[in-house]
Parts: sequence; C-alpha cells; structure tokens
Amino acid sequence: MKPKTTGATGIKTIKIGVSACLLGIRVRYDGGHKRDRYIAETLGQFFEYVPVCPEVEYGLPIPRETIRLAGDPASPRLITSRTGVDHTEAMRRWSDARVNDLARENLAGFIFKSRSPSSGLKGVTIYNDRGKPGKSGSGIFAAAFIRQNPSIPVIDDERLQDPAFREHFIDGVFIYARWQDFLKAGGRFCDLVSLHTDLKLVILAHSPKHYTVLGRLVAEGAAHSRCELHASYLRLLMAAAKLRATGRKHENVLLHCLGYFKKQLTADEKAEIIEIIGACRKGYVPLIVPLTMINHYVRKYRVARLLRQHYLNPSPIELMLRNCT
Repeated sequence: MKPKTTGATGIKTIKIGVSACLLGIRVRYDGGHKRDRYIAETLGQFFEYVPVCPEVEYGLPIPRETIRLAGDPASPRLITSRTGVDHTEAMRRWSDARVNDLARENLAGFIFKSRSPSSGLKGVTIYNDRGKPGKSGSGIFAAAFIRQNPSIPVIDDERLQDPAFREHFIDGVFIYARWQDFLKAGGRFCDLVSLHTDLKLVILAHSPKHYTVLGRLVAEGAAHSRCELHASYLRLLMAAAKLRATGRKHENVLLHCLGYFKKQLTADEKAEIIEIIGACRKGYVPLIVPLTMINHYVRKYRVARLLRQHYLNPSPIELMLRNCT
C-alpha cells in the first residue's frame, strides 16, 4: 500500500502493524471483533495500518475452538482448549515467516491484542498441567515479532488506554519514523549528523546517559563502517526511547531551551517560564503549557537551533499527547 496523507492535516501517515480484530475485522474465535475506536479513528488519521490475525492467517477457521498457552512457562505450548490439539511448532514456523514478510512493510510500530495466546505482549495466562491458570507469558506471534524487531516500538490495546503508556509508545513510533526517513534519504553520514542534531533534546529528555553516548558515537562516526554506525545508532536511539521521560528530565530540557533566549527575554518573562516549568515538573500543569510558551519564543525570535528540534513538535497536535503529562 502506498503511503497516504490525511485530508485534514496533510501529514504523511506512518505504517504500523495492528491486531486485525482491533480494527473491527471479524476474526475472533466466535466470529466477532474487538474494535477499538481510538485505534481505528483517532490514530487511524495518522497511521496506515497493516492488520494481522495470526490464528486466521495461520489457517484456523472462523468460528473455531479457543486456543491457549499451557505447560512450561519458559516454553509454553499452544493447544486447543477442549480437544488438546497442539499447534505450537506450526504456529512458531508461521510466525517467523510472517514476521519476515512484515519486514518488507517497513513498520514503525505494532499494536497487539492484549492477553491473546498468539498476539499478547505479556500477561497471557499459561495453564499448568492440571488445566489451572498459572504464570503468564507472551503470545507466540508477539514474541517472534519482538525477537526479530527489538527496536520497533510495541504496545497492546490495554496499555494504550493509559495516557502515559500511550504517549510513550507514540513518541517512540515518531522517533522510529524519523530514522526510517533518514534511511530512505540515503543514510549518509552528513544526514545522520543532521538527524542527531534534530533529535538531541528528545534523547536528552528520555536518557541523559544515552544522549552522551550517542553524541560520542556520532562524533567518532568516521571510525565505523556505515553498517556498524547505523546499527549502533539505532540500537542506542531506541533504547533511549524506551526509557520514560520524567518531569525532572523535562525540566532539564526546557531550561536548556530557555538558555537560548538570554538576550531576548526580560527578567519577568524568564521568571514566568521558569515558574511554569517548575509547576510542570511537580505535575501541576501539563507539559504542553511550557512547550507552547517555548515554541512561541522560538518562532518569534527564529532561534535556528531550536526550530527543527523534534522535542518541541514530536507529533501532530491533534493527538494532544502533551496534555496529560
């Protein structure tokens, strides 16, 4: 499928995978679905979905007997709940092949169906030898996807309901999409320097440690082959993106931004922003408030080093992601 743009915003959508039932496709064991309105309608404005239903694509019928994970929690079996037919090895082979196929789709994220024995990220019930619920684990397809794509952001529909988890996931998707754009443009070293410059503050907000390591990696880039440099940068970038951006980290970045306006702002203007940043760190006001103030001055004074910063405009405003933090 070709990349599409939204009619309202004109923003190019990003391709991500999704469990098919969450879009309202009737692939459940009982012929039903689990349509999620936020996924289908709100995120659907910006994401181009690649739907996947492991059980149906693998070959199970609709309707069908339910399946579940059972046995050793370290290596559970996938069996039908009533007749005990074992689909483990066949589903593992199918999952590995499907994940390989998905590599051609250039996904920037994946939303899985929670608690599914094939697609659950975590918390999937594993039944013991007596048929009783025991420990929990991951669905077979979800585990295969994560194993082959450790850097791609993933989430399930349950965690997507939590504003903090939702924002963290979507942040990761847009960061990964920036990396994909860099590769599509040719992946030259000069472009990596430019990408890193644009991402500096968002990296700092997630992990000061990774900010330092990535800066050193780019500075020493000439000492590495292109393949090694790309692999190392992506691994460290997405490792940073997986870490939570806390109120204190945001405060550090916002004060860093304020440092670019030493000559332009009056003492009262600086004091007002510092007060709002402090309130944001304490959770009294959402992050969007100091970000809006900083962005106002960035545009007013045309501060070149901040105009392109991903941190200040990480995702479409319609998603209202900074309203909850």
